[in-house]
Amino acid sequence: MSPIPTLLEEAPRTTFALPSTPCQRERWQPPDTSPVRYCLYARKSSEDDERQALSIDSQIKEMMELANREGLEVSEVRRESHSAKASSGRPVYNQLLIDIRSGMFTGILTWAPDRLSRNAGDLGSLVDLMDQLLLKEIRCHSQRFTNNPNEKFLLMILCSQAKLENDNRGLNVKRGQRARAEQGYRPCIPPVGYLTERKPGETKSRVVPDPVRAPFIKQLYEKVACERRSGRWLYDWIFEQGFLSRGGKRLSLSMIYIVLHNPYYTGRFEYPVGSGNWYRGDYEPLVSQQLFDDAQRALERSPFPEWGAKEFAFTRLLICGTCGSGITADEKKKQLKDGSISRHVYYRCTHTRNRHCQEPPIKEEPLIEQLIALLDGLQLNASAVRRKIDEDFEKFSRFAANVLGMDEQKARKINQRKYVEYVLQNGTMEEKRGLLGSLKNKLVLQKGRVRCNDDGCTN
Repeated sequence: MSPIPTLLEEAPRTTFALPSTPCQRERWQPPDTSPVRYCLYARKSSEDDERQALSIDSQIKEMMELANREGLEVSEVRRESHSAKASSGRPVYNQLLIDIRSGMFTGILTWAPDRLSRNAGDLGSLVDLMDQLLLKEIRCHSQRFTNNPNEKFLLMILCSQAKLENDNRGLNVKRGQRARAEQGYRPCIPPVGYLTERKPGETKSRVVPDPVRAPFIKQLYEKVACERRSGRWLYDWIFEQGFLSRGGKRLSLSMIYIVLHNPYYTGRFEYPVGSGNWYRGDYEPLVSQQLFDDAQRALERSPFPEWGAKEFAFTRLLICGTCGSGITADEKKKQLKDGSISRHVYYRCTHTRNRHCQEPPIKEEPLIEQLIALLDGLQLNASAVRRKIDEDFEKFSRFAANVLGMDEQKARKINQRKYVEYVLQNGTMEEKRGLLGSLKNKLVLQKGRVRCNDDGCTN
């Protein structure tokens, strides 16, 4: 009968081979035998939920089965929908590396090495963590990588191969696009007015005119080239005709101009745009080259003065209270019978947010009167304007006393309201803007009345 083993004999014994030299024994530390704490990282390349929808879930399912089968400790599961082509472009992955440096995790569990890196930057970060003994192991579906020279070398080869596949894929796609353009097919969705169809038994699709929308596109060119219609008129006309895009939406004004400037409708196209490489399309043109050229000449505008060259005192300080657009100004001049010129400035809505806005214009003179009355109602939260008025009025008083020889007390008796009225009526543009520029919010013009968009205004 064998003796009963004692507790000491049953305890597992771990032995380590000590270094032979005294110097090595001083630096020697026993290896870390603590269990590896894994973070399961799953990634798909596309951010679109419809594409690769099951990719992440299937990765997590497979790797959790592996962890349960081999008894691996998975501390956390992290998922991400970002491409690994560029370095440091994945926030979840970057945070994972930070957590590994802090000691939260000592291993990574993932489906394949290309889920971790497809570029040299991220690959270098992984190898550095292994060299620093912060990352003990990377476990994949059929491989494991530790701080072993051969295993790290294999990891770098597999990740470099993934980068090579990415680079070659881009070259192959561009080569295929050039070949398709040479065959007469622009490698992208055809513009409005065309459809793509594929007959039964054919392997390639072809571009055909849209039977519903193509006639409208041709009429757009004819109305511009022959009737000299403007873009605004075409916008209203095509809306009255009930024209909708393939997505069921109205054509915007900018989209109408894009259509009118697109040479694709003449049967030829440039690819890539701006490269100077023109191809003859294998589809039916909607307009002739002559009609297209006539439309381009009709769309050419006479040279205008530089935008914003004409400055007005109260533009960019007012907004339309009806539609929220900005306020611009128009200058009208009329020669009178006596030979003099009558000048009037009208402030009106720019109609950028609502082209049918009914906000009436207002002359500059009544606008100034309302601004003067508005400044009288400013409260403390608009005291910056008050300080501006006081400072300017103080400068005026000193100027009147020292330069003009006016008695200082008499100069100070001048009503500040009259001074504000004088600046708004006769001051320079800089003085007018400086006077109103301290308001926290822009002034609102609505129904011919000006009000302050600040709670501190009583008007």
